[in-house]
Amino acid sequence: MPAQLTSDDVVRIAALANVTLDPREIALFTRQIGELLAYVEQLQQVDTAGVPPTASVRRGAAGASADRPDEVRPSLEIADTLANAPDADRSQMEGGFFRVPRVIG
Repeated sequence: MPAQLTSDDVVRIAALANVTLDPREIALFTRQIGELLAYVEQLQQVDTAGVPPTASVRRGAAGASADRPDEVRPSLEIADTLANAPDADRSQMEGGFFRVPRVIG
């Protein structure tokens, strides 16, 4: 990590992101990103040697998963689902489909 973030660094980052910054924004982002990097540097100094790796941060009590089990439940009827569709294909034997404009190809 660079010891000191410069405004030239911010200009290069902005160019990579295809973002145009005015001089006030360059100064502001130089300060803000510099503060963020200083905080990350501080976090990297924390000794985590005795901390076991975490597979997920979403755990319930005693390591149990906080996710609910999958259950089969009834869903909307196809006719109700397509009722407000502007251009639905209702001709299918096993249910209809939403028609949308082609966006690829």
